[in-house]
Amino acid sequence: MSDAQAQGPSGDKRAARTDPVTFLRQVVAELRKVVWPTQQQLITYFIVVMVFVIVMMTIISLLDLGFGKLTFWMFTGGTS
Repeated sequence: MSDAQAQGPSGDKRAARTDPVTFLRQVVAELRKVVWPTQQQLITYFIVVMVFVIVMMTIISLLDLGFGKLTFWMFTGGTS
């Protein structure tokens, strides 16, 4: 199929607008297809995410502290 045939008779590439009611029906239909996690899965995902965030915060905080002390040491001539 050529591009001219795919675009339709007017040659307009934009799709036809959907009215709000049809749009909402399509949204509800798509949401019904979603496989929602169980409560146990949700708790597990939450714990995994929180542990990851805490580990990353610790690493970044330690790097920030180390680079801050190194910068302070360099600009003060190495004296405390």
